[in-house]
Amino acid sequence: MTDTLRIGLEKVDFRLPTQVTDDNSILTLKNWVFEPLLRWESGGLVKPALFSHWTHSKDGREWSFRIRNGAVFHDGVPCVARHIINFIEGILDSRDTFGMRWSYYRYFQHTQFTAEGNEIVKVENPKPIADVLDIFTEFYICRITDNGKPILGTGRYRVEEFDGNEGSAVLELVKSDDGRGQIPRRIIATAEPSAEKRLLQLQEGQIDVALNLERVEEKLEFASNLQWGKTANTLSIIYYLNCNKGIFSNQKIRLAVNHAIDRETLIKDVFHDLAIPATTVVSPFHLGMRDANLKPIDYDIEQAKKLLQESGEDLSKPILLRTPTYMPERAEAITNLVVKALQRIGLEVQVDIETNRPEYARQVGLRKNIGDLALFDSSPHSTFRVLDDKISMNSVGVWWQGYQDDAVQQFLTLANGAVGDNEREYSYGKVLGRLRENPPWLFLVHPVLVFGARLGVRGLSLSEKGVLEVGGIEEEERKA
Repeated sequence: MTDTLRIGLEKVDFRLPTQVTDDNSILTLKNWVFEPLLRWESGGLVKPALFSHWTHSKDGREWSFRIRNGAVFHDGVPCVARHIINFIEGILDSRDTFGMRWSYYRYFQHTQFTAEGNEIVKVENPKPIADVLDIFTEFYICRITDNGKPILGTGRYRVEEFDGNEGSAVLELVKSDDGRGQIPRRIIATAEPSAEKRLLQLQEGQIDVALNLERVEEKLEFASNLQWGKTANTLSIIYYLNCNKGIFSNQKIRLAVNHAIDRETLIKDVFHDLAIPATTVVSPFHLGMRDANLKPIDYDIEQAKKLLQESGEDLSKPILLRTPTYMPERAEAITNLVVKALQRIGLEVQVDIETNRPEYARQVGLRKNIGDLALFDSSPHSTFRVLDDKISMNSVGVWWQGYQDDAVQQFLTLANGAVGDNEREYSYGKVLGRLRENPPWLFLVHPVLVFGARLGVRGLSLSEKGVLEVGGIEEEERKA
């Protein structure tokens, strides 16, 4: 590994602790500088991170988490339980980038967080709360410097320089004598919003690594003079279906439109083969998917037409499809393909394009203005969060669109009460299987993420969350 690693990202930013994000670039930087309370693994289970180990009561209502030995912020201040509780309380009292309150406040509205000395954070809840494990993977603990920059972490790298306006940061390895030859001593991160320009910078030797190259407009050529890494993402690209009113309140029609989509053509023509088909409301890497063992809904136009006929609904009026121009990437091309697919089975479609993406999110989430269906992406890597925010008719979360299914709710209640890993995985698998049978959304794809690097750069890998890992950063052994 080179002593200095130059990386091109779509964004270079360190946001306030209250601003949780799923942006790949920002998550990658956070992963190097900060530590999550727990670390998410592919498959949905967790392993130690800032919390080295934990215990819980048999009923799952009380949990105790211990901070790892030697956890120190980059200014020399030891990380203690009060820092973590302050961080959590700050998030519960804040709003997201669209001005909407985080769902975390709902998850924890009856939960007590207390410090037992400096090393232990105790979590108490009236009901079982094993899903706290999922949520803690999203909390990267940091403090703010005296000049207002949220860059003080306990991670492997410290921030030496950061200019948010210029989109640049310089990170230095904290432990330069750990004997790990695959780890660069310095990382220089620069922001370049254009995927085409990041690729050009890599080809011309201006940078060593470029992230999110799947976002180039044309088909990406995997040239042999560079090395490439790619993985399918936990992100789901979907259309919310209006289950409150209109034709999509009918289960048969929701299933019909899922049969109408040729996902392989969508992957080939729109995503240039950089996507995999979706089977349910989460990705293959979410908790419960291994047990569910699901396959995508078949592309079957005749079955789709049959279900429409059996539905008994009046299909003479046009349906309203709403779409943004980005988030997800290639939004308009996706919509063009889906409109043609729906027309092919006999539906008349009217399209409404919203160019203001933050306003679109508020329309869909807060005001439920989705027409009959609305293009969106689903980003949480937690099965619990996807189901609680978007599916549960008991929770009625901000992204819930009126879906009701007694079997789903019964399975979901069992899953929320499960405590052990195996029990949780099995229970969530039952929910996900039922959601394939009675889909709440139009399932499309999960994008494949791509990074490129110079041939001489070693030790790089990409997680399903979209985080670029350097030199086995995820595998650091912690001494008790």
